[in-house]
Amino acid sequence: MKRSPLQAGFTLGFIGGGQLARMSALQAFRFGMNIAVYATSHGTEPVEMMTPRVFRGGLNDASRLRDFAAACDVVTLENEFVDSAVLRSVQEQTGTPIYPSPESFRLIENKLIEKQTFEAAGIPVAAYRQITTPSDLDAFGSEHGWPYVLKSAKGGYDGYGNATVRDSESAVQAWSKLGGSDGRAVLAEAFVPFTMELAVMVARNATGTVVYPCVESIQQGHICKEIIAPARVPESLRVQVQELAVAAVEAIDGVGLFGFEFFLTHDNRILLNESAPRPHNSGHYTIEACVTSQFENHIRAVTGLPLGSAAMRVPAAVMVNVLGSVNGPAQAVGAADILATRDAHLHIYGKSGSRTGRKMAHLTVLGADAGETLEQARKLEQTIQI
Repeated sequence: MKRSPLQAGFTLGFIGGGQLARMSALQAFRFGMNIAVYATSHGTEPVEMMTPRVFRGGLNDASRLRDFAAACDVVTLENEFVDSAVLRSVQEQTGTPIYPSPESFRLIENKLIEKQTFEAAGIPVAAYRQITTPSDLDAFGSEHGWPYVLKSAKGGYDGYGNATVRDSESAVQAWSKLGGSDGRAVLAEAFVPFTMELAVMVARNATGTVVYPCVESIQQGHICKEIIAPARVPESLRVQVQELAVAAVEAIDGVGLFGFEFFLTHDNRILLNESAPRPHNSGHYTIEACVTSQFENHIRAVTGLPLGSAAMRVPAAVMVNVLGSVNGPAQAVGAADILATRDAHLHIYGKSGSRTGRKMAHLTVLGADAGETLEQARKLEQTIQI
């Protein structure tokens, strides 16, 4: 680290310029930090309007990434599409720390290595196998049953890079579409008949570890649509999920902020599904509902500052993602009801273009009862279109 995090001129760099970097950057500005962004799209990304320090290039353009890192005191991630070997090379050649570290990131950037890592740490995961030939597809279905899920080992998100397959024919088609026939790594996972999806955010650095409440995640079309905090399960289960999330961070010696998603099965088993080395949808509610938001603890964690409390300020909170409803220029219509409602909070991401299903904004509603708060949040979400 070239300067201390609270020293004038300290620059924190984000690889990725979307809404996660934007919301983290807002917290970095509170500490007087400068922000730099490494953007990969040709359009203006949400965090770019907040800083003049914009670098643009390919995610695995080592030369351009070195220029970016050399201009920063610390670099962190907004997404996981960069390659860990490139990060390692950039860190070694510039001396700029990157968090999560390239080694921690290496253990979770590939879903096969990720599952092997967590399984070796005693964390339960769904049955899985790497698929290298079409015959592996039938073998996995015979052993673990149909349907099951095929996933790209790298690069999948929000349902992209995943496919549920129900028979041999659909499995071969999906495997080819995911790049398996072209040599790309593809993973098969047994289908988990779950009753609920749960999630936990964890912040960790040399000063300690902070674990956020266990929340309930409701998906729509493979996209996180709603988060209910805390999850509507017994406290003993919430504590168990939190303990598994901490164990997962420790298994990769993670420094930074991490999100972990779990399945709760019909017989109350908990299986770790996926991880994210960055802020996550399941932690957006923390901006208003917790003493320290996930975004503030992201900044604190990667810059070595003491971590803040993750305790909730209110009995219940619900976050709802506002997804794009049109294909065209972004424009928020009908937000007045949300803005006029006490304990309702709207965050618009500043994306220039809307697209059906694209994450354009979120709203968080605070309350005393999870069920009532969820009902109110759903009604408010119906009043806005972007």
